[in-house]
Order: sequence, then structure tokens, then C-alpha cells
Amino acid sequence: MRLLFLHADDFSYEVTGETSITKQLDPIPPEMLKGNADEVLVCMISVEKGDGEKMQGIVAKAAANITDQLAKLSINKIFLYPYAHLSSELEAPRTAAKVMELLETTLSKPGNLEVKRAPFGFYKKFNIKVKGHPLSELGRTIRAEEEAKVSSSLKAETHKISEWLIVTPDGQVTSPQDFDLPKYPVLNTLFDYETGGSRISEEAPPHIKLMQEHELVDYEPASDAGNFRWYPKGYVMKKILEEQIDSVLNRYGAMQVETPIMYSFNHPALARYLDKFPARQYTVNSEKADYFLRFAACFGQYLMKHDMQISYRHLPVRLYELTHYSFRREQSGELTGLKRLRTFTMPDMHTLCADTPQAIEEMLNQVKLSLEWMDTLGFKRSEYVPALRVVKEFYEQHGDYVKKIAEYYGGPILVELWPEQYFYFVTKFEVNFADSQGKASALSTVQIDVKNPKDFGITYIDKDSNPQTPLMLHTSVSGSIDRNVYALLEQQAIKMQKGEKSHFPFWLAPTQIRIIPVKEIHLQYALELSKKLKGRIDIDDRNETVGKRILMAEKEWIPWIIVLGDKEKESNLLPVRIRGQEKAANMTIEEVCQFFDREMTGKVFRPINLPVLVSHRPTFRG
Repeated sequence: MRLLFLHADDFSYEVTGETSITKQLDPIPPEMLKGNADEVLVCMISVEKGDGEKMQGIVAKAAANITDQLAKLSINKIFLYPYAHLSSELEAPRTAAKVMELLETTLSKPGNLEVKRAPFGFYKKFNIKVKGHPLSELGRTIRAEEEAKVSSSLKAETHKISEWLIVTPDGQVTSPQDFDLPKYPVLNTLFDYETGGSRISEEAPPHIKLMQEHELVDYEPASDAGNFRWYPKGYVMKKILEEQIDSVLNRYGAMQVETPIMYSFNHPALARYLDKFPARQYTVNSEKADYFLRFAACFGQYLMKHDMQISYRHLPVRLYELTHYSFRREQSGELTGLKRLRTFTMPDMHTLCADTPQAIEEMLNQVKLSLEWMDTLGFKRSEYVPALRVVKEFYEQHGDYVKKIAEYYGGPILVELWPEQYFYFVTKFEVNFADSQGKASALSTVQIDVKNPKDFGITYIDKDSNPQTPLMLHTSVSGSIDRNVYALLEQQAIKMQKGEKSHFPFWLAPTQIRIIPVKEIHLQYALELSKKLKGRIDIDDRNETVGKRILMAEKEWIPWIIVLGDKEKESNLLPVRIRGQEKAANMTIEEVCQFFDREMTGKVFRPINLPVLVSHRPTFRG
């Protein structure tokens, strides 16, 4: 199917006569002989060969594209207009007409859109006045083949029957019904969400407003939904998180690699893998061949491991890639700011292990890394909860590791037992965060994969010189970097709801220290001081009162504020206002630097990503 979107001030048509195919079709009601609408998205449509074979999927995908476009334009009117001239490979007329009718029905069902359709198979004249903005003329291609590539695991996921357990640090195992869930709010929220909650947010979560107000990240209207633009402040936070997780994984012994972002649908092992992984793919066409954009770094690392020469002495073998571009074409109704998006950055590590005991030992080590990462982000253990998905047979044979995870965490964890293996893994660990709307999101994850090493022909040589198939761990110690920013902002939104002071972690704050010169004559001293101190430092030299500039720094969640006047210049003591503390602490330059070093212990550092003088900065949002 080919679509041409035209955002119009007004549109009208009128049937002028029958074509050679009109008599093959069902009669149309008289009211369809002409029609009009204003402030409308006109969708010119060519239904192509093969669309009828995948009618339900094609229509669902087209409807998703249309509703995405309507959301970007902030309108609710759509006019569907059959337009054969977009393609030379057209579907049979009767089938094409049925596709158009089904598309109208699908778009009309929610009841929040005004949908009109022009008749198929007639000569018509039309008038249209198209707006002149960048989104007023856009084309889309919907391929029938894509719908055949929705994974069987994605379908199976909605039909699985689970048993739920609560495991405590002392090794006690109980059912959620017999456990005091209200005593543990995040665990209670996670259980409710997992057993009956919706992924769709009825209203925009607070982190969206916060990411925009702080000029961190924003929607990109010229791109597909779920793709974002990162402003300088957000970019420096994102890069710091990336470099921090690089440091963690390098110290852990992971070998960093880089692999392509697209792979062929026709590769036999990849085709089998796609059917196991519950994700929707973006596709591209090159030289008459179809490719999918990766949804993780799995494929490249699998193929690399297939070509490696590995013995039992090398195991465990860890490869790692920070994927700046992973793609998952999530359903449009599930897209929610930085929580669920379509293009994201994720550290993706894969570890080969000789057998189940070694895999469990490695899993426990990587679970510790994941919990330590949450500590690094500044989350208390009470602000998140681990969960495990486990195949029941695997749990009955090796379940002691579950109790150890609860012990490491220091609180009760949620366990979902599956009666059979639905995916490639037999167990999966997740760190789950519950946001201000009671929606849960997985951050870190560790999985034990028992299928893909065999499917991709990955082997190692054992001590008897025989080839063996290893197990493989899939791990993202932090989860997606984008979702980390979401969790940090939602954490602060929850604090704000409680009347507490919001803040960025000091090591992540886009500006760590703001210097406010009292008068213009103090600016030179402020510039000199900024070179002596450590950190991401800026100077608010705007022509505003000191009080107003302090207030503006507070609104930006600046961790440390230093006001400079004659007294400070003469005494060499700096009044450091630390966010969340009532009184400023007087410190020497050396003491401020020492304080900075303590705050940054174990953290990576990047310089400020904005002009040092605040007056020289552009505003990124109108």
C-alpha cells in the first residue's frame, strides 16, 4: 500500500462518472457521490498487489501510520481517497475496495476521529488547498511482507499462563495472595501492573513535561513517532551515562565490539531468531532485498561468536556493544515519551558459558552489577524491585539462585513461573521501576539463553577436544540509556508530588556549579574562578537581580550555586549553596575542589556542553 498524506485547509470531491470497473463493485450510497471537509488530513491511497492477502495486518499498519500523523498535526479529521496513480502494481479492484472499507472501519472504531471516505472505482474531480508547513506533504509505503514477520513469540506472549511467587531475602517463598504486598508499594504496583495493568498511558506522564522544561530531549515531528531530538543538556547527560556504563563493563572484562544495524530477513538463522523474539521490526529495501533494523546487538555478536575459536579455557567469554541505534517498532498507542520509544541506545552484552552452573554463577555476578548500577543512579532499594521470569522446570532444578538474588537485593522480589518455555531463555532477571502513574518499566536485564548458540552454530572445544554448544547470557546492566533518563525524571516527579526537593544526581547534572556575579564588575573574577574550580561550571551574567538568578538556577535544579561579590573576592571564601540545604557552606577553592572530587568518586566526567556565559545561550524550545 502507498499513502500520500496532505494536510489541507479544505478538501472536496464530486463523482463525475463511472469507470470500466465500477459495475464489478458493490453499489455506493448516494451520500458518497460528493463530500468535503476542512482542517483535514487527506490520505491518498493506492492498494497494491498482495495487500489483500494480508488485509488485516496491512490495514492495522496503515491505521497506525495515519493516527501517528494525526497526532503530530494535532487534528482528528481524516479523508480516505482512493488514488491509483501512486503505484503501477495495483490490487484487484474488488479486493482494493474491501481494503479501503476495512481501513475506514478500523479508524472509526475508537470514536475519537472524524473519518470520511471517497468511493472506489469512479471518476471524480476534487479541490484541495494544502498547507505549506514541513509535515503537510508526506509519503508512506506499507509492505505486505512486514506483517508476516511479526514473531510467533509476540503472539504467544499474550496467551501464556503464569504462576506468581514472592521470594524474600531469608529464602521464604509465598504466593502474592498470602504476602503483605501493601507494605512494599513498588512490589505491589509491579504485581498489579503485571497481572492486569495496561501499558497505555491515559495522560502524558510527568517526565515528558520535565524533559521539555529542562531542554533535555523532545519529540521530533519530522521523524517517525518514538524518535527524539536530544538538546545539549540532555546530550551531555546521555553521553555521561554511556561512558559510565562503558567503564563498568570494561572493568568487568567485557570486550567491546561494533556490528551493523541492519540484517537480511533471508539469513536462515536470523529468520528463525526473529520468530522467537517479541519485537516488531522496521524494514528497509536494498537492491530488491529486504532487511530489518536490529532491535538489539544480538545478531552481530552471534555471527561474530560463530566465527571465533573458543576453548573451555576462555569461558566465560563476554562481548559487548553500546548500540546507539536499536529499533523496535512498538505500537503507537504504547509509545510514551522516553519510557517506550522506537529508537534507543542500549548497552548489550552477551556472555558464553560452558554449562548451567557457570551460567548461573555469571548471572548472579551480572545481577550484582545491575543492582550497583541502580545505586550509581541514586535509586534507593525501596524505589525499585527485581523480578524474575523462570520456566518452572528450570526453577525446580536450579531455584537456589532466586533466593540469592533476593538476598543481594535485600527485600522481597517477584517471580513469574512459566509452565513451558515461550522464548529462547529459561530465566530472565529484570530491575523494575514504577513511575508516578503506577506503570512499571524494566531497566536492567539478564537472561540465560539455551537456544540461540545451537541455532547459530556457536561452539567451544572442551577439555577432551570435542566441540560443545555453550549457553549464552543476554545482559543489559543499565537497560536503555533513554529509559534511564525517563526513570530519573519520574523519580523526581514522585518526590515533587510528595513536596520534596527535586534534583539531578550531581555527577549527571548538565551544569554542576553555577556562579552568579553580583554585578558586572564581578564577572572577570567569576571567569577566573570558573577556571580554578572543577566541574561543569557556568556563569549567569544576565542583567537580572541576584534573587531572580538564584531562582532560575533553582528551577534548573543546579546542584551548587556560588554568589560572588566584593566580600567573596576579598575573603577568598566561597558561599556554596548546595541544593536541598538551607544554609550556604563557606569553603575555600581547595575545599570546593576536594568536595567535588568526593562527589565524583567512581564517576566519569564530561565538560559542559553549553556556552559558559548563560547570556550567550540560545533557547531550544519556544
